[in-house]
Amino acid sequence: MQAIEQNQMKKNLFILRTLVTKDFKLKYRRSVLGVLWSVLNPLLMMVVLSAVFSFMFRFTIENFPLYLILGTILFNLMADSTSAAMYSITGAAPLIKKIRIEKLIFPLESVVFQIVNFVISLVAVVLVMLYFRITPTLNLLALPLLIFYVLVFSLGLGMLLAALAVFFRDVMHLWGVVITAWTYATPLFYPVDMLDGWMQTVMSFNPMYHYVTYFRSIVMWDTMPDLTENLVCLGIALVTFLIGFAVFRKSENKFILYI
Repeated sequence: MQAIEQNQMKKNLFILRTLVTKDFKLKYRRSVLGVLWSVLNPLLMMVVLSAVFSFMFRFTIENFPLYLILGTILFNLMADSTSAAMYSITGAAPLIKKIRIEKLIFPLESVVFQIVNFVISLVAVVLVMLYFRITPTLNLLALPLLIFYVLVFSLGLGMLLAALAVFFRDVMHLWGVVITAWTYATPLFYPVDMLDGWMQTVMSFNPMYHYVTYFRSIVMWDTMPDLTENLVCLGIALVTFLIGFAVFRKSENKFILYI
């Protein structure tokens, strides 16, 4: 029995690695710069947004471009992961109909692929840190922990969306609106202290606010989030994951009837 489980695990890992590799090749196929776009995209977006928010709104945030790029790349990690995971089951319909395969692999692959892109985009963060002469500290050792939190949170949300999208296609259209609203509801390009007191209180219920603030703390504020903040980040991730996993597992046997 144990040997069978080990073989199944190896098979699932092989499929996961194959799918990630395939998506990576497809993303940069026929692109002259290829993987460099994972670095250039956040840099170019940072330049544009810095120009808009620095000169038009006159925010007084020290090293604002770094503040901006840290928030946007982490938020985009969640947004891209959940959006890709949402389409993962319906997009894999031909394969699911042909062979018996662990369906959880598809939303997981979507999230893992975006994690790989995120890690590559950290090169852009390093370049901005060098420009502003910000010296890395030992606090950066907490970065893998933050990535784990966001991975678990995004996977949970992605599994929930993937399951719902099979039965209710409207979810695919609605999620784009939610992400847009969520972008502006998170202090990615404005300081949180510009908000009224009650709005700052509401902000504490925004999961991405905690993750983005965590990222900025260890990179540019030379601060290690305390145990309470780590427990909050972990708790949000685990609760979201358990809800998404439960919904996905309960409904996955019916996917074949709706895809």
